[in-house]
Amino acid sequence: MTTEDTRDLTALEAERARIREAYLRPAGQRPASAARGLHHTALISSDVERTVRFYQDVLGFPLTELIENRDYPGSSHFFFDIGSSNLLAFFDFPGLDVGPYAEVLGGLHHIAISVEPQRWEALVQRLTDAGVEHEVHSGVSVYFRDPDGARIELIADPLGEMYGTPVL
Repeated sequence: MTTEDTRDLTALEAERARIREAYLRPAGQRPASAARGLHHTALISSDVERTVRFYQDVLGFPLTELIENRDYPGSSHFFFDIGSSNLLAFFDFPGLDVGPYAEVLGGLHHIAISVEPQRWEALVQRLTDAGVEHEVHSGVSVYFRDPDGARIELIADPLGEMYGTPVL
């Protein structure tokens, strides 16, 4: 985005309203999803041990498996439990220059992970204690970057809600 904002916010809101009208059905009129849930989201790690220490020791997400990546010999594929039978996974690609994290079309903007409100406060403190730069929004969201730059949000809202409003 350039320093001069040339977006027409009224037109953008009108386009959202058009899409909402065309596609968003009331909860009782929506078909059941064809999916069972998110099995895992996979990110790239530049250092397996550093990633494990961050996600397990700082955030409290237990490492559940560490195996060789079937698609790239020598590469690791490892998983963290983020609750509700959901996993956050990583690959490392030793010998490949994958470059630093970047937000690109079709890429990752952030991962939002729901945590209990009491745990949320403790996790914000753990981020502070670990020296991880973070920003709190709306009293229920904290945003930060993992060791490789991926943006993570811990949100104290229940699954299916966003800032107290149902989204499911």
